[in-house]
Amino acid sequence: MNFIDSYKKLEKLCNEMYGDKHGVSLYIDEMINTPVGSRYVKSWNEDLKQLKHYRWARNQIVHEPGCTETNMCNRDDIQWINNFYIRMMSTSDPLALYRKTIRSNRKTHSSSGGKSASRQCDDSQQKGKHSRFSQESHRCGVFVWGTIIAVIVIFLFFKVIL
Repeated sequence: MNFIDSYKKLEKLCNEMYGDKHGVSLYIDEMINTPVGSRYVKSWNEDLKQLKHYRWARNQIVHEPGCTETNMCNRDDIQWINNFYIRMMSTSDPLALYRKTIRSNRKTHSSSGGKSASRQCDDSQQKGKHSRFSQESHRCGVFVWGTIIAVIVIFLFFKVIL
């Protein structure tokens, strides 16, 4: 398999994952918009750097005269793309590892009761950037507003009694 074919295969997987075109770019954008990812995933920065480089190389090959796979890529590049595809399929890519770690941390903290309400909101709002986490963000907002309303009602109740 050559570089472009490997890249197309990865692009198709990312397109399916995001339900949109330009899946590799969307994956890169999601990594960029997850600034704490490198705290949780060792390979985060290197993977992001490589993905950006291979997207650039693909664009050069496709759009620039004189740029070919022969002068832009080698077997190691093709192997990296193929390995990244395998990592995505086995949910060991950076975004999957990040989500697993965050989910695991959330379970650990919630079972021990170690998180404050504001910290839980911070985590939910950060995850709210991703569609599957928007429901948690909504719940957090409802919780905050419910707490505010309860405090106001209690305040008014005591004010009327006194």
